[in-house]
Amino acid sequence: MTNTRTITELSKMNGRVYVYLANVAIGEKFLQQAEDEGFTFADGAKPTERCYAEIMAVNGNKTINFVGANGRIAFGSGAKKIGNQKLIRVDFEEYIGGAADYFYKR
Repeated sequence: MTNTRTITELSKMNGRVYVYLANVAIGEKFLQQAEDEGFTFADGAKPTERCYAEIMAVNGNKTINFVGANGRIAFGSGAKKIGNQKLIRVDFEEYIGGAADYFYKR
């Protein structure tokens, strides 16, 4: 990897981490980086065996998952929490690009 920021670092954040993937190139980069770092889907599938979605969740147990309807609503609504967890929105393109403020703002 050429960048120093990892998906593993995101998985250690204190809250529910949702990652925004702006386009195909960023989505595929996310899936490849997740796989390179040892992440899988909960069923054991490798990230690159599946397509990306615009919003993906990163979990502390080295898994990723698609975000369902309620999660998408929370992501877009500006909600501060999902259940009892802080909702952390990350713009992956900004994150891997080294931006100091890489949180999703749109």
